[in-house]
Order: sequence, then structure tokens, then C-alpha cells
Amino acid sequence: MHKGTKWAKQIGGNGMTPNDILFYCQSNLKDVVLVESWGERGIFYNPNGVLKRGVYVLTVKERDGDNDKGSMLNRDNVYRVNVGLRKQTFIKKFGYIPERPPAGKIVKMDYDFTVLDTIIPHPVYAWMSWVCVLNPSDKTFEDFKAMIQESYDFAKEKFNKRKK
Repeated sequence: MHKGTKWAKQIGGNGMTPNDILFYCQSNLKDVVLVESWGERGIFYNPNGVLKRGVYVLTVKERDGDNDKGSMLNRDNVYRVNVGLRKQTFIKKFGYIPERPPAGKIVKMDYDFTVLDTIIPHPVYAWMSWVCVLNPSDKTFEDFKAMIQESYDFAKEKFNKRKK
């Protein structure tokens, strides 16, 4: 476990902390940078700082925002990890891509966006093929690693298109 975090392990001692997840990404994904903005911390693919910010790989959100309250992140010690997948992967896992919700609303999908330790569509950005998990256990994080890798690979593809 990455030390120096305000987050305690979850009940039973088997949970990941936000810092654990960010440390995993920085240790295992080449050419990524950590950026803190808009009330969240994000991992961006940006080799040699070519782009101003880079391309999103993963974000960790630890509190609700004005247009993103669907996960009720203002609960004590609740956070959400988010990654963007390719559309075909999202459809294979969840059946379809929902329509974009109005500002401040959530997508129309039959999911409890407040549930902990379950990989689900992102409550706001599922229309962009984003998925998330709130407070993943070690086991769920192991499953989520494949999605982090896909998001990383997808970010590299987007980066290569942008820098041309």
C-alpha cells in the first residue's frame, strides 16, 4: 500500500485508497503525468509534455461537483475512479451507449451510481464510454486494471492523432 494518505483501508482491510490507485498508474504506465484540477486528480498520457495537459487516462474524484452528484461522493471516505473505454468495450459490458444527459443530471441507465466496489457506467460520462468504480476493493481493482490498461492504450491513440 502507498503510505502517507488520509484514507484508511476499508472495513476488512481490503480496500484501495485514491493514492494507491494513482501510485499504481504512475508506477506502471509509461509517460503519464498527475494533474490536479476541477476538484479531482487525473492521470494523463503526455510524453515529454508535448500537449498542454495530455490525454485523460484515469481520474479520481473525491467530492461532488456542481454537475456531477450522481455518486454521492460527499459521503465520508467515498471516492470514485473513472476511465474512458473504447465504445465497443463499453457496449460489450453494458449493452449500449446512453444519450448525453442534461447539465447536472445523470445518464438514463438502470444502475445504482452510489454502490461501492462495483464497476459501473459513469453517472455523467457514460455517453462518452466512461466507466467507474467507487471505493474498489483489492479484488475489484485487479479486475479494473484491464480497463485502466485499455484507457491508457486508447489515450495513446488519441495522443498520436492530436500531435499530428
